[in-house]
Amino acid sequence: MPLTRFTLPMLALALASAHAHAEPELQDLAGHKIEVLKLAKPGAPATVVFENGSRNTLDKWNKVIPEVAKEATVFAYNRPGYGKSDKPSTPRDGKTVVEELRQLLREQGLRPPYTLVGHSLGGLYMQMYARAYPQEVQGVVLVDSLYPGIIKKPQDFPLMTRMAKYVFLNSAMEAEIDQINSTGQAMLAMPWNDDIPVVRLFNVPKSASAVAVDLGTVNDDDQTRTMVRNMYPKACKVIVDSDHQMQQANPEVVVNAIREVIGARDGKRQPALHCS
Repeated sequence: MPLTRFTLPMLALALASAHAHAEPELQDLAGHKIEVLKLAKPGAPATVVFENGSRNTLDKWNKVIPEVAKEATVFAYNRPGYGKSDKPSTPRDGKTVVEELRQLLREQGLRPPYTLVGHSLGGLYMQMYARAYPQEVQGVVLVDSLYPGIIKKPQDFPLMTRMAKYVFLNSAMEAEIDQINSTGQAMLAMPWNDDIPVVRLFNVPKSASAVAVDLGTVNDDDQTRTMVRNMYPKACKVIVDSDHQMQQANPEVVVNAIREVIGARDGKRQPALHCS
């Protein structure tokens, strides 16, 4: 039966619907099962890689990924110890996380360059990836990211926080948190290629009832704040009235930031964001 001008749009719609509802699958990484979601779009101008924040799983991107998948290949996953992924058998420092992600991308047949999108702790990992392998990175989107020096050394956490960490977090999450400070210091020792397009999304809620909670883990001194503010001087900075889970509360801002990075080298493309 020949395809008609009505059949083709219906077929395209059916394929798009199946694509949007793809489910994560378990894939092998060095003998361990890792939960991954890959939405391939042949011929797309970018491969967008998502990295979760601490305690978050890939479903937190469920309001962002369907929109991004319309114009790019998408990869998201759960790090070891998250979701259905196996518990880790390797250290949980940033260098190890980056190397495991890089290996996983290659085993999935996804070749660089990548647009890296990281939320919170995931943003710290994506900064490290971009510093370690700048030739593999098309751009970076930092969604209310952590930065070097923001989190104290674990031995400097208040006693109650150390106890709560042990009680409420699994071993993988606890090990990651214990490595945040050292990961940040290792990252600062690596050079940065300022030609890499970067969008930095900052959560600054306007509500009078908004209360910041750090449980005594955050360095809030002037020196640290100045250092973070001055990082990536060419970056597009966007202040968002949101909460820390910006990809859930304001997904359209995250989607536009990704589009901004994908189109950063296209002089004919209209900017997706108003940068400060």
